[in-house]
Amino acid sequence: MSQPEVIARADVVAGIRRLPLVNALLLAVTALTTAMASALFLGFDPISDPRQLVHGIPFAATLITILLVHESGHYLMCRRHGVAASLPYFVPAPPNIVPVGTFGAFIRIRSRFPDRRALFDIGAAGPWAGFVVAVAATAIGLRLSTVLAAPPTEHTIGLGDSLLTTLLTRLVLGTNPDLVMLHPVAFAGWFGLFVTSLNLLPAGQLDGGHVLYAVVGRRTRLLPPVLLATLLWLGNRGWPGWFVWAGIIAVMVSLGHPPSQDDARPLGFARVVSAGATLAVLVLTFVPEPFRIVP
Repeated sequence: MSQPEVIARADVVAGIRRLPLVNALLLAVTALTTAMASALFLGFDPISDPRQLVHGIPFAATLITILLVHESGHYLMCRRHGVAASLPYFVPAPPNIVPVGTFGAFIRIRSRFPDRRALFDIGAAGPWAGFVVAVAATAIGLRLSTVLAAPPTEHTIGLGDSLLTTLLTRLVLGTNPDLVMLHPVAFAGWFGLFVTSLNLLPAGQLDGGHVLYAVVGRRTRLLPPVLLATLLWLGNRGWPGWFVWAGIIAVMVSLGHPPSQDDARPLGFARVVSAGATLAVLVLTFVPEPFRIVP
């Protein structure tokens, strides 16, 4: 009589193990750290008074949504092509050290890509999905932002502008980006677009590296030296963080890009056109100097 109970309990345990508990826990912690980071940045003290955490919710909810949609784009396209992949893992960061409270999110791909078409679809789906949400968030956030009468006269940290954020600011507010005090939702949108551009850098196993390999195959090794030189030049001219990214990309390039199971299958005209559109997204969202001291 005890055997059915043992089997039932084993089924329950197996079911519990299948639940994405780690993913859910990391999501919850990241929601907390991003909200705390935003509240701290706005001058509140959620550590001493947890009720002040509410001021960080607009930024946290927006950024989490952008990251979740980005990774879900990858995940759903993996499912479509029969590629084994995990649900998104969020990476929390100390809110008193990292101003956005997170290092981002990722999925684990556990099997090889069947061909270059699948590689392209999976690599491009995330940036495109996150891009759409980030553009909407930026536009909505700009409507909630404050337009200053004049640029700030005291030293403060300013955000650089991409071609897209400059265009959005002029369309939504009809003014120069330097005269705008961003609402937290707009800042989350700006950061989402910045993350999109970083992911689309054409190197290694970044999303842009997947897209590049899908288009040109093993000839991808011809572009990274140009990209590295560009990042080093930008780091010398402005934001030192590009030196760090140059180092990260150098390591990625040294590891190479694994081939798909069928690299010989052609990408097809429609995907080549989509690759051009994806390159346009990189150009539109790239910020040469993301952070600077103003005035």
